[in-house]
Amino acid sequence: MPRRIVDLSVALEADIASDPPAMLPRIDYLDHRQTAPQVAAFFPGLSVDQLPNGEGWAIEQLTIATHNGTHLDAPYHFASTMDGGSRAITIDEVPLEWCFNPGVKLDFRHFEDGYVATAADVEAELARIGHDLQPLDIVLVNTSAGAAYGSPDYLSKGCGMGREATLYLLERRVRVTGTDAWSWDAPFVHTARRFAETGDPSIIWEGHRAGIDIGYCHIEKLANLESLPASGFTVSCFPFKIRAASAGFTRAVAIFEEDG
Repeated sequence: MPRRIVDLSVALEADIASDPPAMLPRIDYLDHRQTAPQVAAFFPGLSVDQLPNGEGWAIEQLTIATHNGTHLDAPYHFASTMDGGSRAITIDEVPLEWCFNPGVKLDFRHFEDGYVATAADVEAELARIGHDLQPLDIVLVNTSAGAAYGSPDYLSKGCGMGREATLYLLERRVRVTGTDAWSWDAPFVHTARRFAETGDPSIIWEGHRAGIDIGYCHIEKLANLESLPASGFTVSCFPFKIRAASAGFTRAVAIFEEDG
C-alpha cells in the first residue's frame, strides 16, 4: 500500500527566534577544509594534500538543550513525581508504545494568543470533527504559533492547554500530545500578566503540571499541522534516547496509508 509521510518537525537552527535567549542553540559548522588536518592526524605520515581534494569530513558541533527543536517532553520534565506519587519517568524510560499511534488534530488557531483552552473546548472540537478519543491516540493542537515559528513574536503566539483540558485527554488514556507552540501551556508573557492580576500560582505551567496526576508526554515545536486533516493518519515521534533526561529530540512525522 502506498505511504505518504508529512514532516511535522522544525529544523534545529541557530540564530532564529525559537527559544528564550538563554536557551538558544548554537551550531558550529566545520567544513571539509577545516577538518582535513584532523583526519590526517589519525594516520601518521599522511599529509593533507594526500586526501581526496585535500578534504576531511563535514561535522557540526552543537551546544544545545534537550528542549531545542522539535522534542518530546518526558513526565520528569514536569515534576519529580507522576501518577499521584510515583517517580516520574525520564525520556529513556518512556514506553515506545506511546510514540506510534493514530493521530488527532484539534484546530485551535482561532483562539487568541495566551488563551487557556478548557475541557469544554476540547470536547467541542472533538464533536466538530466527529472523533471519539481512543486510548493512546496522539492529540496534536494546531495553534497560531506554528505560522510564526522563527519570527520575533513566536514565543508569545498561540493558545495554551490548561490543566482541565489536559486532564480531559489523560483521563481518556491519551499519553502523548503535541503543539506547534513553544510550550504546551499558554505563552509565559500572557500567564505572567494573569498572575500579576490574580496572584494565583496554580495558573503557572498548569497543563504541564497535570502530569503529576497522570503521567504523559508532549511534543513541542511541531510544524505543518495546518496541512493535516483532523484524523486518518498515524504519528511517529520516537525520542532520542538520552539517559535520565527530561526530553529527547524527535523527528515527528504523520504517516498516511493511501489506496492504490
